[in-house]
Amino acid sequence: MKPSIAQKLETLATRYEELNRFVASEGATNNMDEYRSASRERSELEPIVELFQRYQRTEADIATANEMLEDRELRELAESEIRVGKEQLATLAEELQKALLPRDPNDEKNIYLEIRAGTGGSESALFAGDLFRMYSRFAERNRWQVQIISESYGDVGGYKEIIAKILGKGAYSKLKFE
Repeated sequence: MKPSIAQKLETLATRYEELNRFVASEGATNNMDEYRSASRERSELEPIVELFQRYQRTEADIATANEMLEDRELRELAESEIRVGKEQLATLAEELQKALLPRDPNDEKNIYLEIRAGTGGSESALFAGDLFRMYSRFAERNRWQVQIISESYGDVGGYKEIIAKILGKGAYSKLKFE
């Protein structure tokens, strides 16, 4: 891992510990805006810090296995541990780099979903209805709320046009490429 990335992760881990102490402090809820902000920042840092801690534990395990190489009886076990540990380090380093990428500021926002039947008459209206049911079930599984803003029914079922608002944390991030 590059030293600059390791330094950034150390800084984030320190900040995470500061936020933990603040949130757990007795007077934290005196200023609710500050408390909410700190809780939000803490929840964003938590997965990154957990990955970094796993990375550090894996490095420590490899160091311990290197010490075991001197013992003839444990040499084979140590070599196996080192090989597995290095594979895990590579995977964790890649995950950490992805976790450090800047996020889209809109990722946590709500979305409007518009589905319109194309050419094809009643068959396309039926397909639009199936498509809306698919998206609304996906929203339910993610515990999002679906509010229908406007709808125009097809002749034999389905929708000629439907506009819905999907409310929930992360709706934009999961549906932005749809």
